[in-house]
Amino acid sequence: MRVVDVAPDTRTLHLRLPPDTHFRFTPGQFVSCLLPVGGSDIVRAYTIASHPEEVPAIEIVWDLVPNGQGSHYLFGLGVGDTLRFTGPWGTFTLDQAPAAECVFIADGTAIAPIRPMLRRALDTGSGHAVRLHYAAPRAAGLLYDAEFRAAAAAQPRFTYEPLQGDDLLAHIERRYVAGDDDRTRHFYVCAVGAIVHRLRDLLRGAGYARRAVQYEKW
Repeated sequence: MRVVDVAPDTRTLHLRLPPDTHFRFTPGQFVSCLLPVGGSDIVRAYTIASHPEEVPAIEIVWDLVPNGQGSHYLFGLGVGDTLRFTGPWGTFTLDQAPAAECVFIADGTAIAPIRPMLRRALDTGSGHAVRLHYAAPRAAGLLYDAEFRAAAAAQPRFTYEPLQGDDLLAHIERRYVAGDDDRTRHFYVCAVGAIVHRLRDLLRGAGYARRAVQYEKW
């Protein structure tokens, strides 16, 4: 296990799986961690933020939540500790990019499923544009920022747009609803709270196909 502090109160665990483990996952899936808290196991779901090609190691990322039993337990783990989990689980996935422009939308730690989905889209796409709109209140909250900037510099069809303190809903409306009449794009949205359903309703209401707007609410 490797522990990395990536932002104030945000940490990643890089978990090394046992050598005899045949673990496979699709970008976007999560694991259910079994955490011994208060004399019994509690179950908490954490999305895999690493890429399937990196197995037998996987990475999870999370915020320290006030009074959150699971997040406080994970913050107490160190190198050499073990973590039990089941999975992978989840249907918010991308195994192969659709034959259309892909737009990824995330905020904060909800970048976790988007990160491997984004790489898969770039690896399997047929030349269509790939875009990432990533929101956080401050620059420190933009996880993997340097990685995304490097990918945008290396891949002409990939555009990275970090947003700090902006109105994410208004930004997406300007770009993909009011900005043109193209409704062939595919969207992958992951965020915390009501903004997810508001983005879903905005895009589907503007004429994007129901199946072209995939989402997961945290």
